[in-house]
Amino acid sequence: MSNAAFELSFTAGPDDIDELGHVNNAVWVKWIQDVATGHWRAHAPQDAVDAYVWVVVRHEIDYLRALLPGESVTARTWIPDPPKGARFDRIVEMVGPTGKAHVRARTTWAMLDRETGRPLRVRPDIIEIFLGD
Repeated sequence: MSNAAFELSFTAGPDDIDELGHVNNAVWVKWIQDVATGHWRAHAPQDAVDAYVWVVVRHEIDYLRALLPGESVTARTWIPDPPKGARFDRIVEMVGPTGKAHVRARTTWAMLDRETGRPLRVRPDIIEIFLGD
């Protein structure tokens, strides 16, 4: 696992709850995106944040247990492997206070040039930030 892991906590509010009384799947996807972009902004140099934007090209999500109103999870994310061209896979695990996972996801993100919208190969200095020893 990378030493550049990142954590962010979320608490289920009234707008996050669906008709089944727990956090809606679309909210989990938003939280996955929030922790991923938070990770990028926390570790990437400002010139990279200004020059590049990441877009999701694939989500693979396992919903393991419900999260009820007022309950919290800690989302932890990291980059497990080197990129493939413009793409990085990212792991996200959302764990409740008991230590049990509520959601596990593997998402694939592509790096785009912010100005042109074109995919770009991930630079070596960016790889080092997220996969360094």
